[in-house]
Amino acid sequence: MMLQRKSGLMFMQFPALKAYPELLHGVFTRLGGTSRGAQASLNVSYGVGDGDTQVKQNRRQIAQCLGADRLVFARQRHGRRVWAVRDGAGRQGMSDVAPPIADAMVTDRAGYLLVIQVADCQPVFIFDPHRGVVADIHSGWRGSLKNVIGRTVEVMRREYDCRPANMVATIGPSLGPCCSEFIHYRTEIPPDFWRYKDNRDHFDFWAISKDQLVGAGLSATKVVVSGYCTRCRTDLFYSYRGEGETGRFAAVIGLR
Repeated sequence: MMLQRKSGLMFMQFPALKAYPELLHGVFTRLGGTSRGAQASLNVSYGVGDGDTQVKQNRRQIAQCLGADRLVFARQRHGRRVWAVRDGAGRQGMSDVAPPIADAMVTDRAGYLLVIQVADCQPVFIFDPHRGVVADIHSGWRGSLKNVIGRTVEVMRREYDCRPANMVATIGPSLGPCCSEFIHYRTEIPPDFWRYKDNRDHFDFWAISKDQLVGAGLSATKVVVSGYCTRCRTDLFYSYRGEGETGRFAAVIGLR
């Protein structure tokens, strides 16, 4: 990934997506915002103990950094519901008092930047350059077990006539196999997923997500994993596993 600095913020971009000039995207670090304490400093979530004023200002900073008018947020619930974003969705994430419950968003509308809020869960971007459709997915371990990724690809096929073979996907900074320990995996994780476990009871959810993307029809050569573990890099990213009380960083993608 490429580290970028703009308007006082630091964010990362995937070269595989930056190659498309019609795209705007960035995985923002936790640095450069207005929040203090456990949520310092670019927290974008209202639900983690931060002040509303700070969250709104942080969201505005991200919008200004990207030159965006509309940031679209969902109410994430670790499920598999996919929201097809049409005209009229939020402006800078401020006007949607109660946006839809969803853990993935898909759109073909220019100027609508989809935002996933994460602190260990995987932010997954998908882009179909042939149909001009983007997706932003929140895939925590519960979402992985429910295959929210496969569900999102299905919605892209059904609603936008996308072909998985044309899609490019990226898996952003998130809890890596180095830190993804599940000591109660026998009751939490179905046996079908145990092949992704090492002898320390650590699961490789990056590999799970890549396999789910390939299983949904994407080419393995078009799936990129960032390799950044959020728990190992709390200097750059929020990590619930590493910090407990913490903020949420923003993973943003949309069409110009």
